[in-house]
Amino acid sequence: MITDVPGVRLGHWTHADARTGCTVVRLPEGTVASGEVRGGAPATREFALLDPVRLVEHVHAVVLTGGSAFGLASADGVMGVLEAEGVGFDAPAGPVPIVVAMGLYDLTVGDGTVRPDAAAGRAAAMDATSPGVVERGSGAGAGATMGKWAGRDAAVSGGLVTATVRSGAVVVSALLAANPIGWPDDGTRSDVLPAPAGRPDDTADGDPVPGMNTTIGLVVTNATLSKLDAHRCAQAAHDGFARGLYPAHTMADGDAVVVAATGQVELGPAPGVGLGELRVMVTAAVTHALRTLL
Repeated sequence: MITDVPGVRLGHWTHADARTGCTVVRLPEGTVASGEVRGGAPATREFALLDPVRLVEHVHAVVLTGGSAFGLASADGVMGVLEAEGVGFDAPAGPVPIVVAMGLYDLTVGDGTVRPDAAAGRAAAMDATSPGVVERGSGAGAGATMGKWAGRDAAVSGGLVTATVRSGAVVVSALLAANPIGWPDDGTRSDVLPAPAGRPDDTADGDPVPGMNTTIGLVVTNATLSKLDAHRCAQAAHDGFARGLYPAHTMADGDAVVVAATGQVELGPAPGVGLGELRVMVTAAVTHALRTLL
């Protein structure tokens, strides 16, 4: 569970009939975060501030949402909840909550006219509890599918997945909404061609079902990291995408991940974990989470 990291809270809003939803992860005060996009078709909000050279270091919540770019509006509701609680970046006119959001495309599943909005984000933020419950078909995973490289008719359900790895006092937990064009992979999928010949959704440029996919996620650790180190761990998280999905990071996916560090455990000799080891743990957590789809 993502809530294996102390202080992390998780909530969902799900529209079961429309098969869409959003998932909100509320982070403890002082959490440092960075992230990286590697897919060709991302839908994101506030991702630019995650660059290590940008001013803001602390993130207060992360939203995973269905509804493609429309669903990014759910972050407005999360901001409203946090503002009412006095949570945010200390600005002259009052706190400004830093809420990073990532969207996946589920508009062709269920009712595409229903998308997570500000009210949905507010409901998910208010629902956020510790420990939270992760079900594949809840929140941002409600309309997620996978295996579309072989055509829409070949798609099967994806959804929310999670995994935690530990080394001594250091905890790393991953939560992903898996909606890839490809398949979950245990290391053997690349032994075969990625799709049968003559698939029905071929396009002129060779990318089937463009823009209708995307795996998004958050990795949280209780370790203390700088923003630059969090960025390096986000790169390691994408290694987990490449290990757990085949193919990953295509032009038809908007694969994006945030890594957040709550700062409760200092890396070094005492926990026996340095940055290199932590990056391996991040890769492992993401890989294990995605392989639960097998």
